[in-house]
Amino acid sequence: MNNLNIHCLETERLILEPISIKFCSTEYVNWLNDIEVYQYLDTGGNYTLEGLSDYLTKYTKNPILFWAIIVKETNSHIGNIKIDPINQRNEIGEYGILMGDKNNWGKGYAKEASKAVIEYCFQTVGLRKITLGVIKDNVAAVKLYELLGFQIEGIYQMHGIYAGKFCEAYRMAIFNHENPLVQNYFEKL
Repeated sequence: MNNLNIHCLETERLILEPISIKFCSTEYVNWLNDIEVYQYLDTGGNYTLEGLSDYLTKYTKNPILFWAIIVKETNSHIGNIKIDPINQRNEIGEYGILMGDKNNWGKGYAKEASKAVIEYCFQTVGLRKITLGVIKDNVAAVKLYELLGFQIEGIYQMHGIYAGKFCEAYRMAIFNHENPLVQNYFEKL
């Protein structure tokens, strides 16, 4: 697998910049404390600027594949996307995305950022598989992941309590079909 140096990525409408302390802001804290934003995440609520600063400093000291999503036209930080952790031995990374700015929901930015990160991870980093976990009731996220090419590999029953009820979670994955090991595996099926 290739080096894990993180680079800026650019799409038609977005810049994906490695996360850093410069993104610590009241707006970011507000996303993390907004129930609509974090309702299907395992964390959320009770964040402070100091707590966010500590979190971002941690990732600045130990870089991972973690980007701020910035809209070019407005230079606005609207969310984050990451691949972490990465199992280098097995060439697998875990996908996560947070679209915090609700004013930019439904504009296709999550899909655009995700496509760029997946392509980068397959072509530059050398991953053969990217996985994710998502709550079944998070219909918009499940739809996005399916549009990106993720497929359900498993279902976890009563996996967590969200909106006051037990919810199922999907484990989903997308494969790098340009990887010879992946090609060989699927040809034998």
